[in-house]
Amino acid sequence: MKQVELLAPAKNLETAIAAINSGADAIYIGANEFGARKNAPNSLSDLEKLVNYAHKFYVRIHVVINTILNDEELNQAIKLVENLYSIGVDAIIVQDMGLLKAAIDGKLPPIVIHASTQCNTRTLEKAKFFDALGVTRVILARELSLSQIDEICKNVSCEVETFIHGALCVSYSGQCYLSFANGGRSANRGECAQPCRKKYSLIDESGKIILKDKYLLSLKDFNASNYIENLINSGVKSFKIEGRLKDISYVRNVVAYYNNLINKYAQRTSSGKVFEDFEPDVYKTFNRGYTNYFLNGREQCFNFLSPKSRGEKIGKVKRIFKNYFEIDAKLNPQDGICFVQDGDMTGFLVNKVDGNKVYPNKMDGIKSGLVLYRNFNSSFERILENSKTVRKIAVSFKISAGSIIVTDENNNTVSMKLPIGETPKNIEKLKENYLNQLKKTGNSDFYTTSVNIEDDNLSFVPVAKINETRRELLSLLMKERLANYKQDVQKPIHYAVFPDRKIDYRGNVFNTEAKTFYENCKCEVLEPALESQLTIKSGVELMRTKHCLKFAAGLCQQPTKKLYLVDTKGKKYPLKFDCKNCEMVILSK
Repeated sequence: MKQVELLAPAKNLETAIAAINSGADAIYIGANEFGARKNAPNSLSDLEKLVNYAHKFYVRIHVVINTILNDEELNQAIKLVENLYSIGVDAIIVQDMGLLKAAIDGKLPPIVIHASTQCNTRTLEKAKFFDALGVTRVILARELSLSQIDEICKNVSCEVETFIHGALCVSYSGQCYLSFANGGRSANRGECAQPCRKKYSLIDESGKIILKDKYLLSLKDFNASNYIENLINSGVKSFKIEGRLKDISYVRNVVAYYNNLINKYAQRTSSGKVFEDFEPDVYKTFNRGYTNYFLNGREQCFNFLSPKSRGEKIGKVKRIFKNYFEIDAKLNPQDGICFVQDGDMTGFLVNKVDGNKVYPNKMDGIKSGLVLYRNFNSSFERILENSKTVRKIAVSFKISAGSIIVTDENNNTVSMKLPIGETPKNIEKLKENYLNQLKKTGNSDFYTTSVNIEDDNLSFVPVAKINETRRELLSLLMKERLANYKQDVQKPIHYAVFPDRKIDYRGNVFNTEAKTFYENCKCEVLEPALESQLTIKSGVELMRTKHCLKFAAGLCQQPTKKLYLVDTKGKKYPLKFDCKNCEMVILSK
């Protein structure tokens, strides 16, 4: 079986530990600056605590430094990388080419480098470029199909990482300038205001309204669970869950779900077994409805009704009364319920449940035959919040030649001399004591799979002494595990020929070192990043997306008219359609 990694998000130390306990093989998390989620910073102290916890299970820690950097910030980022490496961080995820030049110039420690999805890797040529540079891993764009991912995996030697679950950026990652153009908050600088989750109208050149006041750029959430086996067979190394701003219950549930799923098809890069105390279900946690996006052709990936969670479908209302309704579904007090009313999402809270009678906090819009969704499952959330799910490492004990030997699932081994005591009156009873006590691992990070007693020359000692010996052995074993953990080393990075001969602002060049990097890769930088320009000219590409409003509105076969996206304040954005590649472009006015 192939060996793969489940990569989980974390906004903080607590969430990261929950993700590890739920089965993550690696965690990606922000430091105190330079992450694309500015609202999820973490101190070096917390990151060091996380590294120490993660490495017990051979779980790797990846820190995101995936914003574009100015000259001063680049120097600060280099110092940050040095600190991250010194506390044992396993990899950095980067967007800015200035950091790759720093690696080439020998200014970075030999920490593993991953090319962020913000690098906009959506072609084989771009993947081959990063492979030729020497990065350890390339993180692909979310929009790729199974066949495109398969082609890339088979033609690069570096590791390939793909997203498998979570929120979708409507734009190609690293190529969205809509938030910056709207209010100066740059997605490439970690400050995205998420204009894609706001209402717009679609109009034509004559002013005719085609779609009015809908969330036209809001996508469903990604769910690739039906294609995990395909992706493993293609050669994907790492399976990434989106969500560095998600709460701990969401992360715990989703990680546990994919942990169980991936275990059916592959071996894992980390150690330990997850002992769950709940049944994970991704339909019972935050989601806007699910899509497999473009993995297997184009499907309806958008949700124009609301950018909020839709949750799980629970059924239709049977009958309504003055202050309650009946439905054949099990609901709980404090559940959040939503439904479609007048083309928009609305909802209510459940106050009381009596059998199939449901008493909501308001009856507005509820009618017979209405389809209801539960976007907050109060009972499931309590289970997740109170979960004591743990992860433990398998060990086996052997008593032989006067020693107790313990070996873990990674073949780390330590031993101690058997405790000395009196001659036993009942050797079989003594053996039974050893068997029973060595099986008990308590609150340690281990669980016992077998105890093999090959030595009859045992001294009688109290049960308490056996327990003490077991605790000492397991403590020694953990020290041995950590001593044998090895940080991977980044092989040398060197220049390679960039696939394009010229790049414009979409190269996101924000510092002089990044500009030099591209020039050394035989690519001319025509202009700096949009974020460094004082004004945005008319006709600038603010977003390129595989989500096409022409397709969504059923206009693909109709005569081409100029179409515009209009926000609620009346600001109008011209749209351009690249029908050959089935892409839509939003332009500046």
